[in-house]
Amino acid sequence: MPLSVNALGKQQRLAIAAAAALTAAAGAMAGAGAPNVARFVVAGLALAALAVLVGEAIEQIGEHLGPGPTGLLQSSLGNLPELMVAIFALRKGLTSVVQAALVGSVLGNVLLVLGAAFLSGGARHGTQRFRPEAPRMLVTLLTLAVGATVVPTLAVRLETPAVHHAAALSDVAAIVLLAVYVISIPFWLRGGPDMSPASRPAPGAPDEAPAGPAPKWLSTAPAARPRWPLGLAVGLLAGAGVASGAVSDWFVTALTPATRSLGISPMFTGLVIVALASNAVENAAGIRFAWKARPDYAISTILNSPLQITLLLTPVLVLVSPLIGPSHLTLVFPPLLVVALAVAVVVVTVVVYDGEYSWLEGVALIALYVIVAASLWWG
Repeated sequence: MPLSVNALGKQQRLAIAAAAALTAAAGAMAGAGAPNVARFVVAGLALAALAVLVGEAIEQIGEHLGPGPTGLLQSSLGNLPELMVAIFALRKGLTSVVQAALVGSVLGNVLLVLGAAFLSGGARHGTQRFRPEAPRMLVTLLTLAVGATVVPTLAVRLETPAVHHAAALSDVAAIVLLAVYVISIPFWLRGGPDMSPASRPAPGAPDEAPAGPAPKWLSTAPAARPRWPLGLAVGLLAGAGVASGAVSDWFVTALTPATRSLGISPMFTGLVIVALASNAVENAAGIRFAWKARPDYAISTILNSPLQITLLLTPVLVLVSPLIGPSHLTLVFPPLLVVALAVAVVVVTVVVYDGEYSWLEGVALIALYVIVAASLWWG
């Protein structure tokens, strides 16, 4: 045990202590029947702390397993807290909240977190340049995922012949997305577009930028943190996973009565509160990369999470929802969410395509996120 304790850095010990304390507090408040708003807030904070811990544990396990197994582990469990929240919400019939949370997780990363990274890195270091090949591929796959939402939504809203087969159409789209996800894994394992000969600049070429990493779940970048013993990392991942399930149950149970008391709409709750609590906090690492003038790692880290959500988490929830809840989660989303998602991906594509960013582009992304969130405040 002393070896395990000594392997933890100060920040890591604080993260574990915070997650344990918040989880215990959330459980105690749920058992004592505390006011719904207080239970909701504490459970949300616990969920965010556990999301950070899950990501840390997976990265530490990767130090022992290598990039390939780590990629599969990260892609499977990287969004574990969000998956737990979605499952419990679907069990309670909160389909609209789950849809908003899925969209909110994407928007929270591609607009809020990426915008904060651009703002912090650009304001501190000026215009930052990065290798654009991997980000372009990431936004291409994100565009595909958005299309898989737009088409079923339009098919139903425009009352095409597919209007009576929304569930079947959603299942087909979900299977296609999962197939693309599986097919893309070998591509990233081989290094992604950055490793292709055509994408490499000639030696000594001006403005040559360091090659960016593959997405975090297939990254070979060495970790700067102390290495944990494998048993400690696995134990913390298992403990954080179990705790995420319990906290998600408490969080979802208090969600509806708490938001009614606060006068917050269910759509805003899913888009902002649930999404940020279960997903975007863990990806704040991308902001730290930008602050340290490492734009390639910042962009790859941040854009990886919405890719997992759209190509893996969302289709899995669509396919299993009939088994766990009273209603079938489909890809027919509210039009406002679909439009916000499409606009966000278009804007991010424009921003990353030229291989550089400035602090003002970060401000623009954050501003768009605030506008979208405000549009759902009233329900």
